[in-house]
Amino acid sequence: MRIILFGIITLLTIACNKKPKAEFSLIGKTNGLKDGTSLYLELDNEIIDSTEIKNNAFVFNTEISKSPLEVILRTNDFSQYRFVWLENNQMTFDATNTDFKNAKVLGSETENLSTTLGQKLDTIPRSKRHKYRADFITENPDKLYSAYLLSFYATSWGKEKTTELYNNLSDKNKDSEFGKNALRYIKLNKDPKIGEKYVDFGMTDIKGKKRRLSEFDGKLVLLEFWASNCGPCRKENPNLVKTYNDFKNKGFEIFAVSEDIKRESWIKAIENDKLPWLQLSDLSKNNTASLIYGINGIPDNFLIDQHGTIIARNLRGEKLNEKLKELLK
Repeated sequence: MRIILFGIITLLTIACNKKPKAEFSLIGKTNGLKDGTSLYLELDNEIIDSTEIKNNAFVFNTEISKSPLEVILRTNDFSQYRFVWLENNQMTFDATNTDFKNAKVLGSETENLSTTLGQKLDTIPRSKRHKYRADFITENPDKLYSAYLLSFYATSWGKEKTTELYNNLSDKNKDSEFGKNALRYIKLNKDPKIGEKYVDFGMTDIKGKKRRLSEFDGKLVLLEFWASNCGPCRKENPNLVKTYNDFKNKGFEIFAVSEDIKRESWIKAIENDKLPWLQLSDLSKNNTASLIYGINGIPDNFLIDQHGTIIARNLRGEKLNEKLKELLK
């Protein structure tokens, strides 16, 4: 009996001393939103949870895949939305006297860092903001938000600066998703310049077949970077279709790389815009070709001559037509 009792006491002691598992929750207050208004937590264009507002209040008790995790908190029509870093804590969201973007969020250290940094950046000139971000990463090598910033702005800083900042990160941050993304950029990036030879790569087309840029050796090729959700890209597509039709029989080709991550959106945009040239994508948040070529924003393109030399970059509309007329007389 004493042994059994001792065992029970021991188990109770362990249970009492064991800390409860931290779980995410978000209790929020809003203003001016009708009862029944739906709110969503969105991650990478996918809804991971939803709830409804009642008396300008809401609650999420979502099991998040990792912590911290950046999501979008939004209404159905995006009239109210906010990027939020969730953590496995009891979090609060207070938009009682403001909109979602200016709501006060408590319970997430990463969200606090993001908000504080954003407020500081708003007070300094744009020309100095990259340096301030870089200084933040240097001074906070163990914060996940530093690794996130490095991954996000790697193509803006370039390979040399990104490598310097990456080397300063803590081992834990280097091993994080964002640290791995930054390292992948460092390893892949070639950043070819005008006057240099193009960098070959392979990628899957819309039929699932692996294609390579080198297949078009001997032709004048436009390496085009775009995406279905890029407004300027879609606006330019009709002009590019006309240009392609005018010069395709003279030795001109387009090799298009999409930064889309959803196949359905990619295919629909190709069909709607009636794009007849070769289309490729790895449907990744960190597109391989974009990392190789150091793409910092889209639309962007490289014009490659028949000898494989990059002769121009980011030519559009009439400027592209004039260049093609000059080269394909």
